[in-house]
Amino acid sequence: MPKGLRRYYGKGHLHFITFSCYRRLPLLKSARARDIFVRELAKLREELGFRLIGYVVMPEHVHLLMSKPQHGTPSTVLQKLKLRVARKMRKGRRRTPVGQMHLPFEERGEPLRAFWQARFYDFNVYSARKRIEKLDYMHANPMNRKLVKHPKDWPWSSWGFYTRVGKVLVTIDV
Repeated sequence: MPKGLRRYYGKGHLHFITFSCYRRLPLLKSARARDIFVRELAKLREELGFRLIGYVVMPEHVHLLMSKPQHGTPSTVLQKLKLRVARKMRKGRRRTPVGQMHLPFEERGEPLRAFWQARFYDFNVYSARKRIEKLDYMHANPMNRKLVKHPKDWPWSSWGFYTRVGKVLVTIDV
């Protein structure tokens, strides 16, 4: 683990996790890519038994608010999630003929070897006030980045669950 990066597990806290695509490239910019991500998140949640309190999938990064899983740690969840999403994205990728526009996985004509940044940020959420603060931050992210005018217009977040407006793509645990 890098110097200064500490993970605190086993305290019963929720974890506010942020992780990015490789070089912060917008590898999740398509609806298809974000749909793949939320499907894999939902499957893994069932398999590993963690509570998902909130999420938002942005074009180049993701925020999750989750509990520790029944087996393993949040690090285990992220390792499996990142691997599954990267494999699914590569599997559905088409070859681009030379001279045509490259897919998001390619940069300067060379295939990217990585889909995700190796590390992730983990903040222990230890109070109800911090939980609300992190949820508000996540849900405002698409608006702040000017991707939509209102959170209801960004279905790849847990906002719809909390407000009962719009789509709910992944079940949330309260």
